[in-house]
Amino acid sequence: MSSGTVPKPIASTSSFIDDRIGAGNFLKRNLRKVFPDHWSFLLGEIALYSFIVLLLTGTFLTFFFKPTMGHVVYEGSYEPLKGVMMSEAYASSLHISFDVRGGLLMRQMHHWAALLFVAGMMVHALRVFFTGAYRKPRELNWLIGVGLLTLALAEGLTGYSLPDDLLSGAGLRITEGVAISLPLVGTWITFFLFGGEYPGEDVISRFYSLHILLIPGILLSLITAHMILMWVQKHTQMPGKGRTNNNVVGAPFYPAFMAKAGAYFMFTFGTIALLGTFAQINPIWLFGPYTPADISAGSQPDFYMGFLEGALRLMPSWEINFLGFTLPMSVLIPALVPMGIIMTGLALYPFIEQWVTGDRSEHHVADRPRNNPHRTSIGISAVTFYGVLWLLGANDELASFFHVSLNMTTYVGRVLIFVGPLVAYIITYRICLGLQRSDAAVIGHGVESGVIKRLPTGEYIEVHVPPNEAIEAHMRGKTAVPVIDDTHVDGDGIPPKGMRGPLGRLRAKMSQAYGGEKIALDGDHGHEEHAAVGSGESESDKSLTH
Repeated sequence: MSSGTVPKPIASTSSFIDDRIGAGNFLKRNLRKVFPDHWSFLLGEIALYSFIVLLLTGTFLTFFFKPTMGHVVYEGSYEPLKGVMMSEAYASSLHISFDVRGGLLMRQMHHWAALLFVAGMMVHALRVFFTGAYRKPRELNWLIGVGLLTLALAEGLTGYSLPDDLLSGAGLRITEGVAISLPLVGTWITFFLFGGEYPGEDVISRFYSLHILLIPGILLSLITAHMILMWVQKHTQMPGKGRTNNNVVGAPFYPAFMAKAGAYFMFTFGTIALLGTFAQINPIWLFGPYTPADISAGSQPDFYMGFLEGALRLMPSWEINFLGFTLPMSVLIPALVPMGIIMTGLALYPFIEQWVTGDRSEHHVADRPRNNPHRTSIGISAVTFYGVLWLLGANDELASFFHVSLNMTTYVGRVLIFVGPLVAYIITYRICLGLQRSDAAVIGHGVESGVIKRLPTGEYIEVHVPPNEAIEAHMRGKTAVPVIDDTHVDGDGIPPKGMRGPLGRLRAKMSQAYGGEKIALDGDHGHEEHAAVGSGESESDKSLTH
């Protein structure tokens, strides 16, 4: 898109700044930066705007919350708990909910914004993964995104525990059990967090410091780095007419994208405000203060920690006793393996794919998920793996609601955790190939026009016409997944250095399976094509070919 005449607001603002700090040209150039226009690119902004709401509402809550575990007798407005001994943290949370003007709204907005923040990052990560937007030169930004998602889980855990109610205390007890089960360092980590034997007197104050200072500071710095890299490297764009790896087709940052982003922030803020107003969440007054001897039935964590809860519930009670030491595998495996598979897999995938395909070129045009069926199938398998664990994190609720055996839900879950991702992979792969065939049919034969004709043979057919120009350009943006060339040999018949040995041969086989063109977009719809609708003659009289 050509820059054209610089709008007066940009020119005057640039001149004002340039006269004072000499940055007018920088501002003028960047205000005209072009952003692609596709709805899926706004998914990451949901997380960004939710984070802003988190900072605003969290700042409000810090004015009234008391992060201490000192014992007090509750004398606030909530009658059912009057006279009950509780921690100052829980009492101040009740005070915010019932005695601070707008306090309950701020609490609930903060909680909903936290859920939307994590959900927005998850959906954004899936968009980037399925479209291959993590490829060179964006590997570093992808790693930053994975780090952001991991930190967001830790931030949610520390914040969820602060009210010191019975539900969050149950989650804190699980956290302590996981931490102390870690070999060698478990005891030290537990004492560091809790200040002594569980539950101790320091965990709330220490989690508070982590929640409002350390983790948000790291999050803010990583988000800033993420945005700067995105700005410098430019945004990816979906394939379409006139879109290449050397340009960006869209609207300028000012005024088009700025107006869109501003409206989208207000929409996100309004959605969170409406949820905080009308959708009750985390009613801590119903749970009561935390005591180590009590636990409520049907307690569930927030959705983003549900997969770890499910892993704990599905894992058999295995342990290893060796040289006087006990390794509680029933805790270690659920705590480390699912998180390790998902987060480590996300972090390493760009480099594994680059190694398998040998593709070291830059990519600024995103893939349609169907055009890389193996990547899409792997992603859906991971989503299924996560989904099964998340669902079985509520196996007690499922058993109660559907009146089935709790043990049966556990046994079914142990089977699904292995079978589910495999079935999801196969089904997704076949769907991707089917969608590719559909695209090839549209390119080769055109689209149905709705015009019915009768041939001299008596057969009724529907006339096909060329597809819309934009749709055709979108489909023709498909490129074959690169494959390593292992057929080239030198004069002595020796394959390339990287292809020698067992690892090289394995790499070649993986590359052949993963890459290549699965369904080619061959064909030309320049001539009239037809699809048979019906016939008044026998099958032997039909002579239509297409």
